[in-house]
Amino acid sequence: MLRVMAAPRHPHGAGPQVVAVSVSDKKGVVKENVPEITLVVEHGVKGDAHAEGGRRQVSLLAQESIDKMRAQGAAVKPGDFAENITTRGLALNDLPVGTRLRLGAEAQVVISQIGKACHHGCAIRELVGDCIMPREGVFARVIRGGVVRPGDPVTVEEIPPASEA
Repeated sequence: MLRVMAAPRHPHGAGPQVVAVSVSDKKGVVKENVPEITLVVEHGVKGDAHAEGGRRQVSLLAQESIDKMRAQGAAVKPGDFAENITTRGLALNDLPVGTRLRLGAEAQVVISQIGKACHHGCAIRELVGDCIMPREGVFARVIRGGVVRPGDPVTVEEIPPASEA
């Protein structure tokens, strides 16, 4: 079942949205928040170390997941879990593989993996004592490129039938 999380509303009544976009030029480190990213079809985030094609082209994490870590005393912010896109207002890890999301006006991604194994020596785990990406992060393939910025809407375009997920 899809859950849209209760979140502070934008003054104009916007639903789920992008909170931050982040990149890094090295793997295994926290990412730097930037004003915008460009998603490249079947590649990933232009300029990001993880942009290599494959199943995990873009990583997404909900701000609500980061807030859980903050509640446990971790001083963390968007990008600290090496996610490219931080969202608010949508339970990303409840979406099945195959779900298509529109990010902003143009970009579209398809969720290809939920969670991941945390590698040995993970800089994020070392920094904050835990890494929520293995449990609550999602990965996606880029099927339509475009620019994504903080404040952009996140729209669930299509959820596959349960038998296809």
